[in-house]
Amino acid sequence: MAPPFDPADLPTGVLMPLSPMVARILAPNPSPFTYTGTQTYLVGTDAVAVIDPGPDDAEHLAALNAGIGGRPVVAILCTHTHRDHSPGARPLSAMTGAPIIGCAPLTLNDDGPRADAAFDADYRPDRILADGEQVEGPDWVLEAVATPGHTSNHLCFALPQEQALFTGDHVMGWSTSVISPPDGDMSDYMRSMQRLMERDDIVFYPAHGDAVENPRRLVRGMMGHRKQREGQILRFLERNGESAIPDMVAEMYKGVDARLYGAAGRSVLAHLIDLNGRGMAAPGTDGRWRLS
Repeated sequence: MAPPFDPADLPTGVLMPLSPMVARILAPNPSPFTYTGTQTYLVGTDAVAVIDPGPDDAEHLAALNAGIGGRPVVAILCTHTHRDHSPGARPLSAMTGAPIIGCAPLTLNDDGPRADAAFDADYRPDRILADGEQVEGPDWVLEAVATPGHTSNHLCFALPQEQALFTGDHVMGWSTSVISPPDGDMSDYMRSMQRLMERDDIVFYPAHGDAVENPRRLVRGMMGHRKQREGQILRFLERNGESAIPDMVAEMYKGVDARLYGAAGRSVLAHLIDLNGRGMAAPGTDGRWRLS
């Protein structure tokens, strides 16, 4: 029997070509929440864009500099401002002279355990991209696709030349995205997923996990998973009456790494807030929830 897969065994700091226009470099930050770590993408040939520069880590920044190889950097783009995605933008900008472009700044202290890094309070973009706005290099165009849900400021970036979409944490290649209120919003997330279903991309490049070569099938499955979880919550409340979120997590996430229970509770809360907005669930006493 093969030994269990350990994400920490994957090579970091190595430039891996994925297509004629795209290469990636894995940051050395694997964890139960980031899987193998944050994947930074280089787009272009003669001049490049850097997508999700990752943590402010000297080893990773040196690997990015080596991967760039002296080419001009047109832009450093961030999908969102969690600390495993955007802090590397500042030192990389200082190294290359490139502007920081992409999502809007967002600093928020939420009220529960997270499954991902907290927000990068020092993120200061030189230019904020609205939905549909573009950044251009000599042989590429990247277009912002607003995908709120995981965070309210989340953007994906489309590369029309290759019908590719850089999905950040909105769609990952190894797990569903955590939706953590108050900024994470399940209603927004499902609308954003539906938007991706209506696109014609043929490959997704997520910040965590492998490239997705049948993106609509994955998005359809992820939306179905969320609807199944919603059904589990409603059935739990129907059986048990007014209930606490940890009790729901204990039943619905059996077999899941206990270190992820706090994050699972945040996603359950996001579902409950969504259900409340649709008149199907309501807050009860002492943080408990009930059917409406």
